[in-house]
Amino acid sequence: MQLSSRLLRFNEPETLKMAKLGRELRAQGIDITDLSLGEPDFDTPIHIKDAAKKAIDDNYSHYTPVAGYLDVREAVCRKLKRDNGLDYTPDQIIISTGAKQSIANAVLSIMDIGDEVIIPTPYWVTYSEIVRLGQGEVKFVNTSIKNGYKITPNELEEAITDRTKLFMFSSPCNPSGAVYTKEELSGLAQVFKKYPNVFIISDEIYEYINFVGKNESIAQFDFLKDRVVIINGLSKGYAMTGWRLGYMAAHPTVARACEKIQGQFTSAATAVTQRAAIAALDGDMKPTYGMLKKFEQRRKRVMELVNELPFVKCSEPDGAFYIFPLVSHYFGKTDGDEVIDNADDLCMYFLNKAHVSTVTGKAFGEPNCIRISFANSMENIEKGFAKIKGALEKLK
Repeated sequence: MQLSSRLLRFNEPETLKMAKLGRELRAQGIDITDLSLGEPDFDTPIHIKDAAKKAIDDNYSHYTPVAGYLDVREAVCRKLKRDNGLDYTPDQIIISTGAKQSIANAVLSIMDIGDEVIIPTPYWVTYSEIVRLGQGEVKFVNTSIKNGYKITPNELEEAITDRTKLFMFSSPCNPSGAVYTKEELSGLAQVFKKYPNVFIISDEIYEYINFVGKNESIAQFDFLKDRVVIINGLSKGYAMTGWRLGYMAAHPTVARACEKIQGQFTSAATAVTQRAAIAALDGDMKPTYGMLKKFEQRRKRVMELVNELPFVKCSEPDGAFYIFPLVSHYFGKTDGDEVIDNADDLCMYFLNKAHVSTVTGKAFGEPNCIRISFANSMENIEKGFAKIKGALEKLK
């Protein structure tokens, strides 16, 4: 069968691949400890579920506007004002079937074939693949653990060319946990000020999982706001991964373009989820802050555990629920059966020999690292690290 060459331009997400392999082994009766997926291990708060039940009873079962219900977009505007000090109007908000769709809408709306898109590494796996799917050119800027895996103004300026159309980043960052301060964002904003044709996609989906204070958005700088597309959603902060609702805030021209694209792909997010979204955005935040407290406790323990692993270096994440340790010491080592040549091999070694699922750093643009999630119970985290430590001790 001859299929589209488009399929050759991008790869399957490594995060989903590892989850799939883990499920297959689990189906064989193997006890897999999952430290790979980016999904809170909490249930959706009751007041949000109650709103969804009421929506069903109220017969929210029909097509919805492509951009989302007006009152949902108004709720997003209230959230952006309350939490971020940002003024948006409903015509600047697009509700999508998850933040991943919001990102795809934005990239395909802004970028033309052959345009350069700057992505600092490490980065979330989908950024580069959406660009490639749209036939843009990815330009990676490698950041360092020394700078907390954050791009500097000098690095940004050196990367921009007359073909640069878009810059994409996340704060808090998946996978590194890096969080940009207001001062750091201001430095980047001053560079962007010199290049008025460059758009910025700011992925803020981990906004509420921030261990260092209020999240700062690059959209706060008025001279830059019209070129910033904020991406956010309900998955991480409200434990609503399966509900599939993301949103963007952008200049009305960009928002209308994204609405046009979305109208051909999926139309709108589901009616019931949108009614639940209002309860989430306007409702009690105590469950969210309760999750944050649990993540803080886990982060502390995970840092203790990773520091017990010999020859592994790891910076403490300021946000999200991952650590991103350097593991290159083990490249070239063997357990007498398998040789570990790279991070991919090490992750497969952990999966097949230790029965722990992690994700290779290569997927995130940093081949010397692996990503380990602490969105799991403390018991499973302890269990997973014990198995990882035992597996590493066999590599000589």
